[in-house]
Amino acid sequence: MKIGRNDPCWCGSGKKYKSCHCANDEKMEKLKSMGELVPTQDMLKTPEQIEGVKKAAVINTAVLDYISDFMKPGVTGDQIDKLVYEKTTELGGICAPYQYEGYPYHVCTSVNSQVCHGFPTEELVLKEGDIINVDCTTILDGYFADASRMFCIGEVSAERKKLVDVVKECCDLGLAAVKPWGHMGDVGAAICEHAHKNGYKVVREIGGHGVGCEFHEDPWVGYNTRPGTEIVLVPGMMFTIEPMVNAGGQEIFIDKDNGWEAYTADGSDSAQWEYQVLVTEDGCEVIAR
Repeated sequence: MKIGRNDPCWCGSGKKYKSCHCANDEKMEKLKSMGELVPTQDMLKTPEQIEGVKKAAVINTAVLDYISDFMKPGVTGDQIDKLVYEKTTELGGICAPYQYEGYPYHVCTSVNSQVCHGFPTEELVLKEGDIINVDCTTILDGYFADASRMFCIGEVSAERKKLVDVVKECCDLGLAAVKPWGHMGDVGAAICEHAHKNGYKVVREIGGHGVGCEFHEDPWVGYNTRPGTEIVLVPGMMFTIEPMVNAGGQEIFIDKDNGWEAYTADGSDSAQWEYQVLVTEDGCEVIAR
């Protein structure tokens, strides 16, 4: 429905449309007429939604901080799952992964050659030299915060330490490429270039996603992209930067028995960090990491 310039803005800010989203909406329409892919209105978070997501992110960050002290040899996957559940619940949140499309745990724990969605079972026992990604998503009052971190267990090899560090650098470079009215392809290109420069490959089949009002929203975020391509980054967009980078080949496979756990096809190590990012008028803001 057409909004008058003096009507309240659709975002609920309480401002008149002409002094709130009007200019951005007009700019998106112009870009769309030029053949650019622009976000739909429901991809843009309102001020109220942003505040709700930030509150969820406080809990998500606190949980990741809390479990960091437990990432040591001998700790089991089910212990990590219990720690995440108990701390999240204590702080008033809900663990989003639990029973999401049938996923049976409260958190994802991916070790060494596991790319993502690893099961935190009692059979998983962390060993000296392992690297592990712990991926937490928290719901608070219907809003979602999503981030993951890598942990080095005891003394790790120089090769594994480099992989973990380089993937963190990839995320930071991707973050620096988030510019209002830029392109999502700029983010993926920065990540891909740095990974390839260090001899690594970026997973193609699994990427980031919009997030905030749902666990997974549009747009899908890939990391094997070229600058100036993909969807235009408009203030209010919120998504994850979470490249999965393999030390060896690019190919992966999914465990046929459970349909969730992803592994590198050649058995090489994989690492992933995840940031939740909001595009702003003058750059971007990290919501969770």
